[in-house]
Amino acid sequence: MSLLMKPMSDAWAMRRAEAADVDAIVVLVNSAYRGDSSRAGWTTEADILGGQRTDTEEIARLIAEAGSEFMLCVRDGEIVGSVHLLRQDADTAYLGMLVTRPGLQGQGLGSRLMDEAERFLKNKWGITRLQMQVITLREELIAFYERRGFKRAGIFKPFPADEPRFGLPKVAGLQFEVLEKAL
Repeated sequence: MSLLMKPMSDAWAMRRAEAADVDAIVVLVNSAYRGDSSRAGWTTEADILGGQRTDTEEIARLIAEAGSEFMLCVRDGEIVGSVHLLRQDADTAYLGMLVTRPGLQGQGLGSRLMDEAERFLKNKWGITRLQMQVITLREELIAFYERRGFKRAGIFKPFPADEPRFGLPKVAGLQFEVLEKAL
């Protein structure tokens, strides 16, 4: 069965995002990271960042871009999880925007999305190395990814504080740390 509609269990399925999914993905990603709705889950960034995490322009561009895939987890026709994959080179892909609906977090859905993403990257793109970046203050999130086999790469990047499209810092000096995993 292809990624287009791969059952995860009786009620869950995986599929690739399409242009018609843009608005739903934007709502899901923003609800998981920002604002009061994000506080229902453990992935919230509401205490360190205000504003939005993404917008329709970015998601539409990422869905249309070559070497870019959004994988969606759907339950009863509703998008409840997503992960973005971006080919960096022949061996490396970037993973971002791994989210599940805040009220569904802690039930293993994020891990299942990661498993599907890694399987796709190895089998479809031949990727052997996965990278991501996490805000350094998010120790619990870094610990989650370390349990999933990611290692700290020792590479740090400043948060784009002058780019309000991706959030408004509530804390000075935010930065990302790059994490890597061999597939």
